[in-house]
Amino acid sequence: MSSIETGPDLAGAPGRGRGAGKSRRSRDRYAFQNAAIAFGLVAVLVTAVIGIQIGTSGATLGDVLQTFWAKVTGAVPADRATLQIQTVIWELRVPRIMLAILGGAALAVAGTLFQGLLRNPLVSPYTLGIAPAAAFGASLAIVLFGATAGSAALSLVFGALLFSFLNTALVLSLASTRNLNPTSLILVGIALSQLFGALTACIQYFAEDEILAAIVRWTWGSVNNSAWYQVLVLFALLGIAFPYIRYRSGALNAIAFAGDDSAKSLGVAVSRVRLETIAIAATLTAVTIAFTGIIGFVGLVAPHIARLVVGSNHRFLTTFSAIIGALLLVVSDAVGRLVISPGVIPVGIIDALVGAPIFLYLILTRQKAIE
Repeated sequence: MSSIETGPDLAGAPGRGRGAGKSRRSRDRYAFQNAAIAFGLVAVLVTAVIGIQIGTSGATLGDVLQTFWAKVTGAVPADRATLQIQTVIWELRVPRIMLAILGGAALAVAGTLFQGLLRNPLVSPYTLGIAPAAAFGASLAIVLFGATAGSAALSLVFGALLFSFLNTALVLSLASTRNLNPTSLILVGIALSQLFGALTACIQYFAEDEILAAIVRWTWGSVNNSAWYQVLVLFALLGIAFPYIRYRSGALNAIAFAGDDSAKSLGVAVSRVRLETIAIAATLTAVTIAFTGIIGFVGLVAPHIARLVVGSNHRFLTTFSAIIGALLLVVSDAVGRLVISPGVIPVGIIDALVGAPIFLYLILTRQKAIE
């Protein structure tokens, strides 16, 4: 299938007069979008390096660079103090920052896909009930198998995946069989969010103190117990998702801008694209929540911020949304470690405190961007 581009980001055909001017504007727009993505990647790198340096044991930029050089070359520092700081950086801080980057990117990508496919700017993994469903599945796994967010147990991920897919299937089946409009779909998601939130609360109410403490800490959303296997899993999932999204960007644009009927007339297999893409979005959401706990606002706010900067073309929007999501989570984690140092405020709390005002600002000042 050829790439389909619709909406305000379409490049005009080269030609004379007005067409040639439109083509030049399109080229300028593409250049700006690519520059924004490049600048965003640099910003992620800079904030990541700063985030690695934050901690009770202290670390300088030189320590960070020496640690990475030692891992590349296999060199082992001679003195014990240097070895200790390099161990802290590589085993604790780097996985933490990487999990924040990849987790924020995954939630932002999921939110972007849901908003485009369902043509609703208020849709996110949380408002559709997917995140609360995954939280319930993971909480159930903690009770049944004693799994924790930092363990290597597959039960936590499996529980989150199972209930997130059940929730997604329920939402999509209701939407298709009842022909629900976007507002009704949001209301269904809110109802399911309340349902799974109540079920999670029931588990907490009847759980023993140790299990209750583990569930409560997990539901706050945190990257404290990050591990390298979590980083590798999310990296692999995003590595699979991005080429597919890039390949389907034209189809996603057609669905988001023109609707199902027009997209079908352009040759898009709408049902197949929607099913495959929502499966990717639900998987990214469930696995991220299984590793980090509940983080609500990234999947809602990041796509809106990205859309204001690079527009609605999914070829650029998805990538830039991932960058914004990564930045939001890394900055939230850094703030959480600095505010009450040496204590740590969970990243999910900081994310909500930062995300809610940003979203209110977008609604009040940039209403057209979310209509």
